Amino acid sequence: MTRCSGLLLGIFCLTSCGTSIKLAVPEAFKQQATMQHVSGARGNKMSFANFQTSRIKRGVHILSPGRGGRGFFLENLFLQRIGIQKEETVTNEKTKFRYEIGDGRNTVQVYAHEREIIKKIGYESQNKPNIFTGFEVLMAHNYVFSALIQVDTAQEAKNWEVLMTNVYDREKEHDNNPFTFIKQTDSGLATNGTDTIYINPLSLKKTELSNGKTGKLPFKLMTGYELSTSGGVIAIIDMIDRNIWFYNELDASEKLNVGAIATAIFARKVHDVKW
Repeated sequence: MTRCSGLLLGIFCLTSCGTSIKLAVPEAFKQQATMQHVSGARGNKMSFANFQTSRIKRGVHILSPGRGGRGFFLENLFLQRIGIQKEETVTNEKTKFRYEIGDGRNTVQVYAHEREIIKKIGYESQNKPNIFTGFEVLMAHNYVFSALIQVDTAQEAKNWEVLMTNVYDREKEHDNNPFTFIKQTDSGLATNGTDTIYINPLSLKKTELSNGKTGKLPFKLMTGYELSTSGGVIAIIDMIDRNIWFYNELDASEKLNVGAIATAIFARKVHDVKW
């Protein structure tokens, strides 16, 4: 099978009102792909083309903020002289969900888990409010999303496993910027042990306004994901308009697998992309 390779997804459109952003899919891929809008994306039931999910059953969504294990006793003895208190906080969030998705002929089961741990150092004023009040420095971030796509035993196909991560450690990266924030750059892959689909984020910075002028945002903007194999791009997940672009040469089984991966990404709650 020939794949459409070498895509440049580097431009999206921002209308003059500043409220509507469009992911610009390259013409080279558009001519060889079909776009399907996902109804119910972000909800508990999704459908597109001849695909439909069951109701998404979610487990308990646990969010547990608390103090970290690192103390700052000696530092706080000094900081207290200027009315500042320093402490580490750790937020642990996790959830899971499951559902099935079918194309009218075959069905697969999706079992997914999410977990995110965020460590920050916060500064609080002990006296009157000042520039340190509520100031936090990101120290570490660890996000893991995993999913099992389980095929029906009657199908001559293999199960797929999906793994996406987003990891940051200030000390290991020797980052001295106190204003570093959590970047939406989770990426990963899906594999059945033989074939592999790579999942990469589409984070764009170059903009094109409706009046034809171009500009740059002061930050990268998360817009979607590109799914590819060693032969090239096979699908694009548009997180803005909630669409899936399928490469036309995909067979029914491949479309079902891509649909399962895409709906699992749309169904996330811990580290989702909201528009």
